[in-house]
Amino acid sequence: MTITQLKYALAIAEHKNFTKAAEKCFVTQPTLSTQIQKLEDELDIIIFDRSKKPIELTDVGRKIVYQARNIVNEADRIQDIVDQQKGFIGGEFRLGIIPTIMPTLLPMFLKNFIKKYPKVKLKIEELTTEEILTRLSDGHLDAAIAATPLESDNIKERVLYYEPFVAYIPENHRLKDKKVIEVSDLSIDDMLLLEDGHCFRDGVINLCKTFKDQMDETFQLESGSIETLIKLSNEGMGMTLLPYLHTLDVREKLSPNLRHFKEPSPAREVSIIYHKSELKMQIIDAMHNVISGIIRGAIAFQNVEIISPKAK
Repeated sequence: MTITQLKYALAIAEHKNFTKAAEKCFVTQPTLSTQIQKLEDELDIIIFDRSKKPIELTDVGRKIVYQARNIVNEADRIQDIVDQQKGFIGGEFRLGIIPTIMPTLLPMFLKNFIKKYPKVKLKIEELTTEEILTRLSDGHLDAAIAATPLESDNIKERVLYYEPFVAYIPENHRLKDKKVIEVSDLSIDDMLLLEDGHCFRDGVINLCKTFKDQMDETFQLESGSIETLIKLSNEGMGMTLLPYLHTLDVREKLSPNLRHFKEPSPAREVSIIYHKSELKMQIIDAMHNVISGIIRGAIAFQNVEIISPKAK
């Protein structure tokens, strides 16, 4: 068997289609099919059940694909070792970023990173934390930026910064006259939240539940974007919590609605995360250094209490 055959098998397992897998591998469909057939003949087993639509792995095929992923990753480490030995920082780098971090952090570091490391070909996707963990485990991402800790055995985390929660309180809200907010002031009953699937939503729920015995998760409104939450709040539908970097883009006339928390401020921990195999560490190190250097000037908060991004 060959590494190429194993890569073809991984592509088919991902796309569940020979034609799409061939396109992904930049070969013709007959070439890919022939190599998979040779692999199956050599092993004297069937990896893919071609009678199913879409194509499915057989029981033994699942075990082979799992092992193939480990072998391909280890083969990639050889080139990675050579790149590190030569001090080369370049090549394709697939990065995932969660939605509540992407719009604020990416514009802050992307231009600087590209200018400093022009040989790195970044491929960036906006993904949920669940999607990120799956793709890191499957080898479809090299690294990601997400709220941590995630407590995953296969993932390593390197903290980039701590981002405090900031309250957005509109006119006529019960907390409008408070200059500094305490966590005990929060009520889940008038809290506008991001829709399910966002880890920042889970962080807010965890924060409220820590100090309020309110297990009824029935909310007035949920939205897919922080900008919409601000607009709904301005319409008197409730208050919301924002990540600190999002407050830097709040229009000047709305900035009086922002309230900081009494220290230690509740905050989320933002990290660059990657698979424990530690491939492409020279690029991960470079990205960590660039982001850490830039963010230091934007967030000066130190006295914080980290709120878990995981649903409880």
